[in-house]
Amino acid sequence: MGRGLPRAKAGLRRPGHPTDLMQLIADYFPLILFFVAFKWQGIMVATAVAIVASIVQIAWFHWRGKVSAVHWFSLAVIVVFGGATLVLQDEVFIKWKPTVLYALFGTILAVGKLVYRRNLIAYLLKDIRLPRPVWNRVTWSWVGFFAAMAVLNWYVAFNFSTDTWVNFKVWGGIGLFLAFAVAQGLLLARHITEPQKP
Repeated sequence: MGRGLPRAKAGLRRPGHPTDLMQLIADYFPLILFFVAFKWQGIMVATAVAIVASIVQIAWFHWRGKVSAVHWFSLAVIVVFGGATLVLQDEVFIKWKPTVLYALFGTILAVGKLVYRRNLIAYLLKDIRLPRPVWNRVTWSWVGFFAAMAVLNWYVAFNFSTDTWVNFKVWGGIGLFLAFAVAQGLLLARHITEPQKP
């Protein structure tokens, strides 16, 4: 749930790069199960399902040798906020979870750039070659996007019904992330440089 940085790869691949369908399914696995469980049994069951699905997801990534720090971080947040929801029987915590996760992702990117002078997205997408000024624009674009998503989730979560929030979180979130990533990929494709052949 809310794994925005891995999804960025889909929009920033080199032209002609095949989409990794299994990776995409794995990224959205907990979110889709959360949606199905919510429609079936409500928010508490959906939260428990999301926690278990996230653990299964990490196990699958580990089996494939592809567990990233982002995945571990996302798991920690869903366990903490989902666990609080289940223990206290209060859905407020799970509603705050996406906003907190988006805000933390944006903060990490901003701190990495401002304090450590590093483009963390460039490290995450190390198979893509872009000039440094372009990486700077990519980084700040994602910081702005995560900030907007954090505010948008908060607004929908606490001004609309839980059912509306879940629909937005799943379908609105997926749509906005994919649209933003693909739009960035199209805009930046002309800047991507291929490694020189020996």
